[in-house]
Amino acid sequence: MPVNGEEIAPEGASTDRLAQLENEGDIAADYLEELLDIADLDGDLDMDVEGDRAAVSIVGADLSQLVGANGEVLEALQELTRLAVYRETGERSRLMLDISGFRADRRSQLERLAAEKVAEVRESGAPVSLAPMSPFERKVVHDAVAEAGLVSESEGVEPRRHVVILPS
Repeated sequence: MPVNGEEIAPEGASTDRLAQLENEGDIAADYLEELLDIADLDGDLDMDVEGDRAAVSIVGADLSQLVGANGEVLEALQELTRLAVYRETGERSRLMLDISGFRADRRSQLERLAAEKVAEVRESGAPVSLAPMSPFERKVVHDAVAEAGLVSESEGVEPRRHVVILPS
């Protein structure tokens, strides 16, 4: 919201950083629009800043081919989009891409899983290892575990890297 003609950044973010993230979102959206045109797919783009990263969502009728099984195509498109942003800005981006709400749905599933496993750890007093996950998925679980007051860590090597929830 403008105050005295100046844009006020959310929760401590500087206006320069906010402008940088918005620019990353714009670059990513341009890149993804071209990709959708080349693939002859219909999709609407939504750009936002979530925390300290740009977020771009593509929504449309049937974009499941852009998500792939378990989000593998989505992960690849996110990396390509980050590379497009890097090419334009010269800086690495932590941009998050979502397609047809896949990440939002997956986040909800993972938060429920984390809550179940936290309860299991509290009841048994023993660590619980989860199945291998992508970096995005592990981050969601780590955040949910921390919010529940327990500690978690990632173990293993990609693509078998997984979260272990530890008793307190």
